[in-house]
Amino acid sequence: MGQAGCKGLYQSLFDYKTEKYVIAKNKKVGLLYRLLQVSILTYLVVWVFLLKKGYQDTDTSLQSSIITKVKGVTFTNTSELGERLWDVADYVIPPQGENVFFVITNLIVTPNQRQETCAESDSISDALCYEDSDCPPGKPVMTGNGVRTGRCLRVENMTRGTCEIFAWCPVETKSRPEKPLLGKAEDFTIYIKNFIRFPKFNFFKTNVLDTKDLKYLKSCHFGPKDPYCPIFRLGSVVKWTGSNFQEIALQGGVIGIQIEWDCDLDKAPSECNPRYYFSRLDSRFPGNSVSSGYNFRFAKYYRDGAGVEFRTLMKAYGIRFDVMAGKFSIIPTVINVGSGVALMGVGSFLCDLVLIYLIKKSHFYRNKKFEEVRSGHPVAANGKANVEQLQNLQTVEA
Repeated sequence: MGQAGCKGLYQSLFDYKTEKYVIAKNKKVGLLYRLLQVSILTYLVVWVFLLKKGYQDTDTSLQSSIITKVKGVTFTNTSELGERLWDVADYVIPPQGENVFFVITNLIVTPNQRQETCAESDSISDALCYEDSDCPPGKPVMTGNGVRTGRCLRVENMTRGTCEIFAWCPVETKSRPEKPLLGKAEDFTIYIKNFIRFPKFNFFKTNVLDTKDLKYLKSCHFGPKDPYCPIFRLGSVVKWTGSNFQEIALQGGVIGIQIEWDCDLDKAPSECNPRYYFSRLDSRFPGNSVSSGYNFRFAKYYRDGAGVEFRTLMKAYGIRFDVMAGKFSIIPTVINVGSGVALMGVGSFLCDLVLIYLIKKSHFYRNKKFEEVRSGHPVAANGKANVEQLQNLQTVEA
């Protein structure tokens, strides 16, 4: 870069640019500018504010409480449990009525277990052995039921056996039943009560019909004709997720119930209604994949007349329900107004481009819009001084 170039760059560091307003008497450009302004104002008023309610505020601190109850009875007759009537205290876990609860639909029962020594299940690969040295005493069986005692137990003349363990014996050996134990549970009902509060607006609402009829909740069922009845048939909930009840009852699963409150408080409180969404949350795999279903184990303990402790081990399959409440968000007014002001600036920018570059007399407007001033003397774009061009506001006619 030469000496003259460096000098020019140095002097440009101290340049100052100020706005100059030029009124262009051009009907086409003026019409374009007004059309852009009207379009932007129409977008803000009609779309953002009237249709999308962009002027509304949002309460992000929604307070919600959910209470659940399950009702229904069924009868079973099995070799492990005999004749048994199942009510809500038997098949719902936990019993407190929380927003997450589990309904038992199938069981593997291992009765009369006590702590003693017995052979580990031959389905546990870590427990297989050929001699006693394969069963180091005190070492737990990985994914098994107890700790090794140091003995390898073999049946008759078999060369391979299983390690003896100290555990709750006999260990669980049965496989899952081919039919769900509580297959009639699809007629059970779920009572879901949801309270919401928007503290910013001091607004309360519930999904239960406000009535003094004590028989209402005993006779109603949720549906399009009765959206404020919080009584849901269990089989219907499973069906709404696109699943088959007998299939999910056999191996278990997880279902989500979403209660959504999209409330426009410009309207009457009666217009603030809940909307329900039902979905299957656990992954479903084709066939009898090991990843399918939902289950866990629990036990019931007791003592005999001699004071020896026993337990009945139960592997429970069933449906876990996750009940959730939420709402939509609304865009604040200040963001929309700021966006509209910015769009107005875009309109001016587009019209400037048309004036300076696209019309026939663009060079004329360009000379009027941009002006260079040095040491108190105006210099026009064509190099001639013109005192009138120093005016901050000029009217230019085509």
